[in-house]
Amino acid sequence: MNPRPALTRGVDPLKWRGKIKNMALIGFLAGLGLAAKAALGFLPGSGIASFPAEMAVPAAVHRESPASLLDLSDAELLGLVETDPASLGSLSIGRPGSAAMFNAVPLPADSRWAAAPSAVTWATAETVEAVAAVVGKVHELFPGTQPIFIGDISGRDGGRLKRHLSHQGGRDVDFGFYYKGGLSAWYRPGTAANLDLPRNWVLVRAMITQTDVETILLDTRIQRALYGYALSIGEEKAWLDRVFQFSRGYSKAIICHAAGHRTHYHVRFFNPVAQELGRRVYPMLLQLKKIKPPVFSVNHRVREGETLGHLARRYGASVRAIQQYNGLASTQIRAGRVYRIPLKGVSAPPVKPLILPARFLPPVTPELLASAAWPTPASLYGERMAELSRSASVIGFAFRRI
Repeated sequence: MNPRPALTRGVDPLKWRGKIKNMALIGFLAGLGLAAKAALGFLPGSGIASFPAEMAVPAAVHRESPASLLDLSDAELLGLVETDPASLGSLSIGRPGSAAMFNAVPLPADSRWAAAPSAVTWATAETVEAVAAVVGKVHELFPGTQPIFIGDISGRDGGRLKRHLSHQGGRDVDFGFYYKGGLSAWYRPGTAANLDLPRNWVLVRAMITQTDVETILLDTRIQRALYGYALSIGEEKAWLDRVFQFSRGYSKAIICHAAGHRTHYHVRFFNPVAQELGRRVYPMLLQLKKIKPPVFSVNHRVREGETLGHLARRYGASVRAIQQYNGLASTQIRAGRVYRIPLKGVSAPPVKPLILPARFLPPVTPELLASAAWPTPASLYGERMAELSRSASVIGFAFRRI
């Protein structure tokens, strides 16, 4: 086995300890501070600075176990896989649409949330912590809030779940909405008239600032309602325009439209430890037959005249397997539509090491939300980042997502 490879590690998604031990980062920030004016790009009229994508900040902080496992060599990790695999904690292996889980944990019972009917809620420990953090922020600002529904997360071993295209690696969570009048029926379509916008905005703001969120899928109509409310209480417009895709069409916005998401939030969290540790030990788990490989699939856009039989013969899959993987009740398929084809016996491409984007923090906190503690660049990434913010003479400080 090779020694432990170099790793760019992310920040703790819940604790704001900023003790940086990666001296390369300190040197990077110091050098960047000398040329902050030239290196930073500014959004016109916004007062928000953003790093170019190639300068994304690889922040690293010290954490106790299980993150300390990332410091072990491959040989040491192999020893744990052989003798004490439970000590590895929960792992998310693969991509959202082709993933497996190891040592998954169930979403615990909690008075702040309720599992939706028939929901399957196995997750990583990091995802459970993220759920608790964002829902907890709502209760911090609005004591006595009724519970929110939590829908599907993942199956115990990962892999395809129901009709979902993702929800395979314990990082995708379906959150219900907060409605006026308290807990409502699961999957009730949200509108500007029936949604409790203050609570929903705090939930979304917490996802963006208090966790390492990868994406939030949400119907544009709900986005517009949240955007309008956030703007009305004093959130920075330029920041909101980068958070919500519908506003300016920003391709890397966190909140994006997806059909069928007028009834819930589909939230995908980064899991810095579960993903990176899973990437490293996956070959060992396979070698020792402690895990089944995720089913790898490819996308195929159907042309006129093609049938499921054509696709099955072309890719060496069965018609039944394609039906199951796409949630098809019949053998009819539509031209122009993309279907996922499971490939039997084909290994998924290797996953690259995770580089965790810095969080896209708002430059101001509205007075209405100021009674709660919100993270700052200094609390997340250390005082040097705050110094860089001041030296660049910007109002607030935000980071461009990669």
